[in-house]
Amino acid sequence: MRLRWMPAVLLAACSSAPAPAPPPAPAPTVSAAFVRATLAALADDSMQGRLTGTPGAARAARLIAQQMTDTHLIPAGDSGYYQRVPLLVMADRLELPPSAADTVGKNIVIDANVLGMLRGTDPALRNEVVLVDAHYDHLGIGRPVKGDSIYNGADDDASGVVAVLAIARALAAGPPPKRSILFVATTGEEVGLLGTRWLIAHFPVPLDSVKANLEIEMIGRPDPLIGTGHAWLTGSERTTMGPTFKAAGLAIFPDPHPEQHFFERSDNIAYAELGIPAQTLSSYGLHTDYHAPSDDLAHADIEHMTAVIGAAIEAVRLLANGAQVSWLPGGKPTGQ
Repeated sequence: MRLRWMPAVLLAACSSAPAPAPPPAPAPTVSAAFVRATLAALADDSMQGRLTGTPGAARAARLIAQQMTDTHLIPAGDSGYYQRVPLLVMADRLELPPSAADTVGKNIVIDANVLGMLRGTDPALRNEVVLVDAHYDHLGIGRPVKGDSIYNGADDDASGVVAVLAIARALAAGPPPKRSILFVATTGEEVGLLGTRWLIAHFPVPLDSVKANLEIEMIGRPDPLIGTGHAWLTGSERTTMGPTFKAAGLAIFPDPHPEQHFFERSDNIAYAELGIPAQTLSSYGLHTDYHAPSDDLAHADIEHMTAVIGAAIEAVRLLANGAQVSWLPGGKPTGQ
């Protein structure tokens, strides 16, 4: 842009023609300071591992809702930014009730998804929705390992939630998107995708308006197979999403761990099974701190994470403003 702009300035100074307008300011991106501060807050011991249905998870939800408030997203829950999720407390697990009416007289705990919308402005596309989400729950307090019993979940998946919030901040501060973007932090992923299953049954917009879903899961450390500052996309051979990111020069590559079946192991699969092109962005390199108390802030790579979020911002911008994502032949999950 500058190489093209400078000659125009010099030419205008030598002629009577009005000087062209200056180029737009660079789109806002993400700072390492924001990434570190937000990750530190979500993965702090005070959150008690963010176990679904606990006070620690409720504290995390409040922090996320405050971030959405500060970003001036439109509240999209049934109670402001919160979508209340009733959970049946069973002897050894939590379950969703068949309906809200089936909670009467039952042992119920109320958790919440956190939802905020950035409204699109293109008359032809603003009713189409891009869903950007991550789960904020983790494993809570459990068996001590080397004296530490708090499972902080910095990588899994506080890192993804930080990305969702940072993307929202960047896009809300920049040129408005053509499509609407729904930013969601879900509860209950670790115990059976409970928050996502409730969200799908009580979605704030028609589900057929959701044209793409980018889940963000575990970007807190680099994957040795692809390097620092790079991320990978599950199911990259299934839709046009991966090729679109590649054509744009983003540091987002095919999943190097196909044997792990990560496409089927996060919230995105629930949307993919409905026919929505839905994939997960990650950089998980199979580190041994997975589901351990040592998945904490001290092991996060903030520089890497910030770079990945920068790429994710541009990826979501493409999803919101570019061609609609479509399935490639054979890409839909079985049964679609």
